[in-house]
This record gives sequence, structure tokens and C-alpha cells, in this order.
Amino acid sequence: MKSGYFISFGLLFQLSSALYRQWIPDTNFNNNTNWDKGRIPCKNDRVLFHQDKSLSIFMQSPLELMEMYLPLDGEFILSHGAGFAASDGQSVSGCERGEDITFKDPSQYKWYDPKYWHTTLSMSDLENEKHLFILDEERVPCQYDDVIFRPETSFRVDLDSDIQNINVKTISLMNMTFASNEEFAEYMWSNTGKLQFQGNGSITVTNAKCEDKSGCDCGNFGNHRRICSNLQKESGSQCSELICTNPLKPLGHCCDICGAIIYFEYGPEFDLELYQAHLFESFLSLNKYQGVRTSVTKVYKKQSSKKTVLADAAPHIQIVFIDNETESATGRLAAALAQDVMGVITTQGDKLGITNAELQESTNSEQQAGRNMNDGEIIATVAGVVIAVLLSGSLVFLIISGRMRVNVPLCLIYLKSYFTSNHEVTIDNEFSNVTFGSPSNLPHDSNGICSGEQIINIVAHQSGTNIMNPAFGQGFDEENC
Repeated sequence: MKSGYFISFGLLFQLSSALYRQWIPDTNFNNNTNWDKGRIPCKNDRVLFHQDKSLSIFMQSPLELMEMYLPLDGEFILSHGAGFAASDGQSVSGCERGEDITFKDPSQYKWYDPKYWHTTLSMSDLENEKHLFILDEERVPCQYDDVIFRPETSFRVDLDSDIQNINVKTISLMNMTFASNEEFAEYMWSNTGKLQFQGNGSITVTNAKCEDKSGCDCGNFGNHRRICSNLQKESGSQCSELICTNPLKPLGHCCDICGAIIYFEYGPEFDLELYQAHLFESFLSLNKYQGVRTSVTKVYKKQSSKKTVLADAAPHIQIVFIDNETESATGRLAAALAQDVMGVITTQGDKLGITNAELQESTNSEQQAGRNMNDGEIIATVAGVVIAVLLSGSLVFLIISGRMRVNVPLCLIYLKSYFTSNHEVTIDNEFSNVTFGSPSNLPHDSNGICSGEQIINIVAHQSGTNIMNPAFGQGFDEENC
């Protein structure tokens, strides 16, 4: 199956085959978790089944019972040597006195609940419990997967009443493997099949493989909300608290993550399996990245600048990087791996068949603290400028309103001009400024500095603001300095 999964070390080169999805719950009589007391019944117990709950039960060994109340619709599948016998009522260790013990409701287990599936790359990995970590949407069987119900077990799975069809490659149960939809449909109509699968949904066995070298979509997009609702039901629809300050939301996942995501577009020469092998050889096999889980998934991503429906969304490859659960889960190591992968895409993307790529990273608390410090400095600077402007404005207002008078040394402003007797204006070519030397007729005190000050009055009138400067006022001459 090529749609996507978290890569596990040493397993990458087996990707040509489909993934194996194993159903976890069972309805076995000898399973302690199936009983309300957390143990199997003993010889002096009274065994109770809900009379209105249909179920198929597998018995692995013989058992003595005092009493047993059966459901209205159900069956017992007996293993070799298994069966029931009447108890003699004698006290035995651990079962001195009998009590009521009830079989739990088996109809609670839903097909579209990721909690009830294990995913591996091979049958041997199932036996060795080498389970893959994958995105939530793909923890439920995809359209090209092999589905397995453990041999010598009974089960009951809810297919959800409003789901019309579920596609899988093959399905194995009760020591039988179905690769033909006709054969499996016949089994579904049997009494055992009706007890094991409930709901109006149906399963179609296609025996089909993904033929697209760029990967195939899982096919669970339409059930994303249902998958997340089932997954989070026990936790009150709440995702776990994250350490990073701006987490990311991968497509096909129910909760945000701390880490990084790379989205890239590709050309016709791109091969997903070859690229996965490249990731393993170049990065994932390195010791420094053993603390990172990586998911490679084909998704249909909407363009950020366009409001498109899924049918118009462009196919992308999504690579998700997150730290292992045993790590601090800040996403720091995952982000470092993503940056290295992105660096190779930038320099060698054309050789890999990649045409365009985008990197997104979450931010940890330390990085955010640094950013907040810079923001604080900026805010302080802006606040200082605003205060300065307000003080300056207040000062100007006080001066204009006449509540404040400003004393300016007149010797700092010296202009020499005169009018002719016929009122023609003559402009003196000389301009005298005490800064560059005082004219000879400018009086000075003993220290060579202008001895007096002239007041410039700024008076507000209704018609506007008039500035009365003695330098241009009536009766002013140089001797006033």
C-alpha cells in the first residue's frame, strides 16, 4: 500500500506489498477483558449474556459452570476439546462463592475506530508485534490493504449503518482468506457472517493493487470526521496538550502535532517507493534521527490562494516529522530532520521528480520566548515614540494657547533690511548672522555676547494664530540688542 505511513527503521524496502491491518478486539469466551469482573467465569459463577445482543463466541477450553443465561441470537464456536460441563458446586481456591458475571456488550467496536487496528508491513511483523505508526485517517484499513481477523477468534464489528461500502484488497478470518468478492459476499450472508458484522455497511473485496507509481490515496477522506470522533470518544473529543506553541495539523490526522511537515508537488517521473528508499538511505538510517517518526502520504491539498473543492485540489506528497513519544515531544529533532530533507529537495529536487516544495515547522517554547522578547522591545520603542509625540504636541498647544511664553535671544535672529523713500523694496546682498560673525553695529556686552533678550509672543486669535515678532514689529532697531 503506497498511500502513507510512519516509517520504521529496517522496514522500508518491503513497501511494494500492501499494508496488513489486523483487528484487535475479539469476543472470545476465555478473554478476561470481555467480562465485567475482569476475569473469566469460574465454576460457581452465574454467567449472564445480554439477551438482546447478538454475538458469536469462540471457546478455547472446557469450562464448568453453575448457571448460564444465553442471548436470543448467538452462537458458540468450540475449539478442539472445548465445551461446557455442569459444576458440582464445591468450593475451590479463588472461587469460594459464586457471583454474577456478565459478558460485555460486543457491539461497541466500530470499524472506523483507529484504536481497534494494528498496522504492519508483513505477516511476520504481525507475529512479532512490529506495528507501524501512521496518521489517524490511515489507521483504519485503506482501499488497497489486506485485512486480518486473528485465527481462532470470534469478533463483532460495527460497519456503521450509514456507510454504503468499504473497499479492501483481501480479508482473512476464521482461518480463511477471501480474495474474491463473490466468495466473501456469500460468507457475509451466512449466520456466522451476520453475527460477526453488524450494520448496513458492506465490505467489497477487490484484490486490487495500487498501479500509480506516485502512490494512491487511502480512500478514507470522506470518513475523516467519523474516524476522529470514534478515536476521541473516550477522551471527550480532546487532543493531548502539546509543548510547542504553534503546532501543525497534518492532512489526515485528528490532532495537531509538534514537528514539521513538507508538502511537495511532483512530475510524471516521480516514484513514491524510490523516494521512500531515498529517505531511508539518506536520513532515517542515521543514528541521530532514530528519535523521529516519519509519515509519507499522498494527499489532495487545496491551494491556499484558491477556494477549491477536493475534486479540484492538487495531489501532493505530505511528509510528516514528529518526535517519538519517548522524546520530549517538542518537535525540535523532527524539525532538524525536516530541514535536512528540505535542503536535498531544494538542491536535487529535479532529479527526484519534485517540482515544488514547502516546509512548515512548529515553534517550541524557547523559540517563542525569544520572539516575545523581540516583540517587547519593538512595543517599548513604539510606546516611547508615542509618548514623545504626545509631549511635543502638548508643549505646542500650551505655547499656541498663550499659557506658555518662550524667550528667544534676539541676537540669534538678525536680518538687515530697509525700505526706500518711494516704498520700493531694496534687498541688501549681505546677510549677517552672529553664528558666522556679527556686524560692527551690533551691540555686545563685555563678554562679547548679546546682552539682552527679546520676547517672541505667540497669541491665538479667533481668525487664526498670529506670530508677533519684535524683529519685524514697529519701533524695533538695532540698539535694542
